[in-house]
Amino acid sequence: MPRDVEVQRRLAISRVPINKQDPQERRRNWEEVFLGFDAEAAKIEASRCIQCVTAPCQQACPVHNDIPGAFKLLETGDIFGAAEKFRETSNLPELCGRLCPQERLCEGECVVAFAIRPDMHQEPPVSIGKLEAFATDYQRSNGGVPLPVLPERSGFRVAVVGAGPAGLAVAEELAKEGHDCTMYDAWPEPGGILLYGIPNFKLSKQVLTDKLKYLEKLGVTFVGNTWIGKDITVDELFAAGFHAVFVGTGAGIGGSLAIPGEEENAGIFAATEFLVRGNLRPDQLPESMRGGLKIGRNVVVIGGGDTSMDCVRTAVRLGAEHVTCVYRRTETEMLGRGEERQHARDEGVEFEFLTIPLRFLGEDGHVTGVECQRMALGEPDASGRRRPIPVPHSEFVLPADSVAIAIGYNADPQIKDAAPGVSTNRWNLVEVHPETYMTSRPGVFAGGDNVNGADLVVTALADGRRAAQAIHQYLDGLREWRPA
Repeated sequence: MPRDVEVQRRLAISRVPINKQDPQERRRNWEEVFLGFDAEAAKIEASRCIQCVTAPCQQACPVHNDIPGAFKLLETGDIFGAAEKFRETSNLPELCGRLCPQERLCEGECVVAFAIRPDMHQEPPVSIGKLEAFATDYQRSNGGVPLPVLPERSGFRVAVVGAGPAGLAVAEELAKEGHDCTMYDAWPEPGGILLYGIPNFKLSKQVLTDKLKYLEKLGVTFVGNTWIGKDITVDELFAAGFHAVFVGTGAGIGGSLAIPGEEENAGIFAATEFLVRGNLRPDQLPESMRGGLKIGRNVVVIGGGDTSMDCVRTAVRLGAEHVTCVYRRTETEMLGRGEERQHARDEGVEFEFLTIPLRFLGEDGHVTGVECQRMALGEPDASGRRRPIPVPHSEFVLPADSVAIAIGYNADPQIKDAAPGVSTNRWNLVEVHPETYMTSRPGVFAGGDNVNGADLVVTALADGRRAAQAIHQYLDGLREWRPA
């Protein structure tokens, strides 16, 4: 069949609907919202890919997944082959398929959405993320991910500080090269933001559990409740016999509003504490967070990103009767995924746009409300978004039995003391060589959110893969100096 005829045949295939839980049903459970494809539906959806020669979707993917290659296998029914194709370039395809903002990465560049059809109608892009998750989930559930043939142990030991996306990628890639990897994390269990930041209704924790078991089979060791800077330093890691250290501590320090009443009243939570206490078992948390989370009838969440959507949707599942998201700009300026905002609306969340909190009100040391003020949009600021300007005499009060503050994350400033000789900038982000990911201290590497600032799971993953290559090369250079 001529290429142009084949392309038009594929373009004529309508997007396969993606099934979800009913909003009223999912409000009462913690299961994933998306129900996923079955094998036949996945095969049809994959056949919508027109197999572009230039593959702009692949270029837009931070880890450059061979998306056309995977879909060519998937449409023939080779689900395992498609899964392995994704795993060639991604350590966490099941998670990226769920968590990546595909609409502004791979799917945002999918030619299928822009193509001109004979009848002039348009179709959405291929459901790249959902197909990635389907293929790799299917593989995990039907025999598991095959272990690679491992080389002889190299004798080198690498300490990976931070068991989030970047660190997990580093540990996996180095373990495949024969190096011994030990992962340290401040939380009781490994996973970083994947466990302690992403709610269950977006990511089944079994997906992460399976990944961690796979890494253990590769020889990776996990050590929890160990905070770099408080419990251990880089100097101590080298003294313990590690030949290299990767610092992937992320950007987990939540921002503060610094307004009256924030420190004085109970019931006001940083987003991370709100999410982990709402989503996880007590034994998965530090002792200081194991008390029950009593949120009351009225919950207010301040912020406009994906974390704020995670908080409002968690509040709904915890039984709050009224959940309100407060954001200082309009929905157009929100940085999070439109899909997540729609899910929140479907679940009954209300939005107060062009609104800022002025102060927290309280009685007997507990928050009772948030005094807010209406805003109007002025000229664009440095980010290109129009700057919010207060509207005089527009104050009002939102009742609040509890509040979650989700206004961004910063890197841990303790890294300066924990890693002497490692340079950081004024935002406490670690400075690294752009190609080798080595810091200003030889043998110490870094990548992910503690280098880039709070970003995506997939960008941290991409950093981890590249850093692992650089660490392997560094260790290769040490071979002649290694003691016999």
